[in-house]
Amino acid sequence: MDKNLKKIIPYTKPYRSNIVWNIIFNVLYAFFSTLSLITMFPLLEVLFQKKTDDVVAVIKEPVYTDIWNIGTYSKEYFFYHISSLQETYGPEYSLLLAVGLVITTFLLKNLFNYLASLHMMFLKNGVLSDLRKTMFAKIISLPIPFYSKRTKGDIMARMLGDISQVQNSFFVILELIVREPLTIMFAIYAMLKISLELTLFVFIFIPISGFIISRIGKNLKSKSTRAQEESGKLISIVEESITGLKVVKSYNAESNFKTKFNSSVNRLLKLSNSIGNKNNLASPMSEFMGIVTIATLLWYGGNLVLVDKTLEGELFLVYLLLAYNILTPAKAISKASYSVKNGLAAAERVFEILEQEDTIASKTNAIIKTDFTDSIDVNNINFRYEKENVLKNFSIKVPKGKTVALVGQSGSGKSTIANLLTRFYDVNEGNILIDNINIKDLDIHSLRDLLGLVTQDSILFNDTIKNNLLIGKENATEQQIIESLKIANAWEFIKDLPDGIETNVGDAGNNFSGGQKQRLSIARAVLKNPPIMILDEATSALDTESERLVQVALENMMKNRTSIVIAHRLSTIQNADNIIVMSRGEIAEQGKHDELIALNGIYKKLVDMQSFE
Repeated sequence: MDKNLKKIIPYTKPYRSNIVWNIIFNVLYAFFSTLSLITMFPLLEVLFQKKTDDVVAVIKEPVYTDIWNIGTYSKEYFFYHISSLQETYGPEYSLLLAVGLVITTFLLKNLFNYLASLHMMFLKNGVLSDLRKTMFAKIISLPIPFYSKRTKGDIMARMLGDISQVQNSFFVILELIVREPLTIMFAIYAMLKISLELTLFVFIFIPISGFIISRIGKNLKSKSTRAQEESGKLISIVEESITGLKVVKSYNAESNFKTKFNSSVNRLLKLSNSIGNKNNLASPMSEFMGIVTIATLLWYGGNLVLVDKTLEGELFLVYLLLAYNILTPAKAISKASYSVKNGLAAAERVFEILEQEDTIASKTNAIIKTDFTDSIDVNNINFRYEKENVLKNFSIKVPKGKTVALVGQSGSGKSTIANLLTRFYDVNEGNILIDNINIKDLDIHSLRDLLGLVTQDSILFNDTIKNNLLIGKENATEQQIIESLKIANAWEFIKDLPDGIETNVGDAGNNFSGGQKQRLSIARAVLKNPPIMILDEATSALDTESERLVQVALENMMKNRTSIVIAHRLSTIQNADNIIVMSRGEIAEQGKHDELIALNGIYKKLVDMQSFE
């Protein structure tokens, strides 16, 4: 059994009853599929019966001997009954009975087909939902470094397309191992009972057609994998183009992005055509091979009926129907085997995500910490994203209630401190302590409950203002929400909106200006009310007026809180208790604003440069 198939099995456990019922109804379907054709024999007997004076003798009532002859007994008893009714009521009555029997068996066959499909639907949709829930939970839980080497489009393709492919492909296996093989087995049993010689003749052609069909499906899995990867690239191009549409238009780069998109579409088209061609070829090829078998049977069986006279004409017609009845499940098996190959490729991509190790997770028996009482200590840490250290032997102490600012040129490692404090990344060497407890020993949710983060990019979700703020504190009252908006200097523009805090912010908050979005982000952090606040260049992207309003909001927020401020604009951190000037991942200078100005070093140069902006 394929390893990816084994991995799907646990997801089917909640739907075991559906699997059991599906198997039961598939068995009944296979049985009545054959029986419905066998019941054609008495109908043909009645239709093609010879004249009464040609009938040699009245059929005798059969005697039951044992269970092993139940099939023969049932058949003889039925013919005896038909014969008796024909003698008593005439041929019209026996014809009506034979037609009724055919209708009943076909009705039961299709009823069981429907019931089997119904339970299969519950199984497929249930597993699809559970897989999507599990995958989304995994996507949300995986650490930030995981996404630095992957595109959002690829993740979305796996979440949506690949899981659907798994749903559509894998569950045909139930029909592959139960329904279709049983249909073939029942039909072959009936064919053997009719004519051993003819059935052996059929078996010569089955391996030949199977070999031809299997050759068509070669390399299907690898092509499916490449097609799914290309789908991910395609989604990424669309997502990036829409996100950066202003840049695309302002640089007249539409043709560039169209070329990228069209190239990806053409590659996907080529792969899809190749896969589709092989899938489409399977059905007509298997049908053609089946017809060749039937045609050969017509010649060989026709000789048995017309020349050798060792087989009844009516039985030969039923035999042909049974032989043709094998073709449908045989075609289904060949198509299903192709479908399973597509599913295997999709499942591989799905489980690649589901089996990713969470490298930044809470330890077993991690410490739950609900308060902050003393200080944050960063001790001799080294950190690198790739090979080069971004931070080198970096140490700072942030006492409770104090504000520490980090300044320096771009690339000096300022924002990396925020990433390490929140454990978006882990240090390579050294340690970070909160109240003398290593943050790696803290429960990760407990750690993040102590922190409030306001970033340069104001990330808002396509929902109401109220719901965006409730991310910080789910059970907050409306009054608490309004208070947090007032502290963040945001209530002044929200109170005049027709829907107030129920106003939708739009996609990525685009219904508001940059300054308004940033103040909403600050309000969200205020509502969370954490003891430690991390401000990562929270005003760098704003105009002067917006910056003034946001700066007031930040000052309101930082009162009585421990704050780490990563600043681009130095005017915002002049009152900090300690200013740390960073250069190439190391501390170049530190002290209060006046002390650093007096040093006449890097900080003084940065202040002088900004005074001309």
